[in-house]
Amino acid sequence: MTSPTVALKEPETDTRAPRRVRHEPRRRQLEVKRVDQIAAHMIRVALGGDLEGFTSLGFDDHIKLFFPDGPAGADGTPPTASRDYTPRRFDPTANTLDIEFVLHDAGPATRWAEQVKPGQQLQIGGPRGSFIIPTNFDWHLLIGDDTALPAIGRRLAELPAGTRAVVLAEVDGPADQLSFESAADVTVAWAHRNGAEAGSTSVLADTLKTLRLPLGDYYAWVACESLTAKALRAQLIAAHGANPKWMRAAGYWRRGAVAVHDTHND
Repeated sequence: MTSPTVALKEPETDTRAPRRVRHEPRRRQLEVKRVDQIAAHMIRVALGGDLEGFTSLGFDDHIKLFFPDGPAGADGTPPTASRDYTPRRFDPTANTLDIEFVLHDAGPATRWAEQVKPGQQLQIGGPRGSFIIPTNFDWHLLIGDDTALPAIGRRLAELPAGTRAVVLAEVDGPADQLSFESAADVTVAWAHRNGAEAGSTSVLADTLKTLRLPLGDYYAWVACESLTAKALRAQLIAAHGANPKWMRAAGYWRRGAVAVHDTHND
């Protein structure tokens, strides 16, 4: 007598679990094709050139940009400083990569961006990988300061019709606000620091308290000054029912430090 065949049940997968994808990193020499002022303290630079095989699958991916930082050495080449930036938009047909720069300090990135013109060269590296967040939540919450606007804009552009998103963004004032394009149903709340030093106020936390957020399961994404991001994460969990598994909080910069990128996740 033979035993009956038992069908093995395939393990269920979590369709809301983010996934990581690794990429082969490489440096690329690119040329500035276009420079546009898109807000009072933000410019968009379109780069072209060696972009064959460029891959960026996550809206908050980071690439390294290498800026001249000091006088040229004996070989005629200046030293460089690297900074992390979000690939705002890659157009494989036009072979262009858009990067958005916040003009907010006197570092090598801002010095370069303040004088950049078409025809100049810039090296980039990466991204080394992508963190892909599914879109199948009841809604999405995106919180950030000026430095997060490129990633927020990219996420909204990529969200499909039928999805819903709430954006809370800190900028200095109305002249720094951007218009976002999206097929999703998007609500945007702007928090102004009105001349105060970036990262020194509680305007994001204070404005968050006043928002009427939708019901349902949501993914919360936070990126801003590091200590602010950490505090906002705690506020979302304690006061707004955020699921720590459905959250990504990052310090894109830290007051008093240089070239910092922190993560505040379990």
